[in-house]
Amino acid sequence: MVRLCISVEGDTELRFVHSCFVPYFAQKNIFVTPVSLRGNISVDRVSHELKKLLYNYDVVTTLYDFYGFKNLKEGETKDSLEERILKSVPEELRNKLIPYIQMYEFEGLLFSSPSAMANILQKKELELWAQNILDQFNGNPESINDSTEAAPSKRLAETSYRKTTHGPNIMSEIGLDEVRQKCKGFDGWLSLLENLH
Repeated sequence: MVRLCISVEGDTELRFVHSCFVPYFAQKNIFVTPVSLRGNISVDRVSHELKKLLYNYDVVTTLYDFYGFKNLKEGETKDSLEERILKSVPEELRNKLIPYIQMYEFEGLLFSSPSAMANILQKKELELWAQNILDQFNGNPESINDSTEAAPSKRLAETSYRKTTHGPNIMSEIGLDEVRQKCKGFDGWLSLLENLH
């Protein structure tokens, strides 16, 4: 049995982890507890939170949006940010921490299935709209990003999308398998978590 804590950015991710990860990982004898930071993410704040969590769980991982971070360094990348998070905790605790940053944000994952998005938002025309966006990024939901103004959540704001309600519901409709097929970063993270003993 592994007690896994997932430090998440906000309520959307909290609901997503409860609905999709908790039952999935329980079958693998990995018991997941999500803990929300309720936004306002920075490396300093994350570090403070993780130090507390690492003493109470076997393993701690993170689920934060790249775009959610305040005070990013110039030229910051997903890898450099994950490395900064890892190095922000005491060295003796680092073997219990798996930092994960979602590129560019959680909403990108929802584009894994334009049909699921249209179904949950109850607007058939959104399927073609979402597919066109996905096609512009070579079918890779994790690369949907022209700028912070054209991030996935900003695109979805043009629809009836409500973050905390629709996001987790769309993910449940899609299912983890389909998201993993389209989102290699997300898939790699889940593979690491599945192999915890």
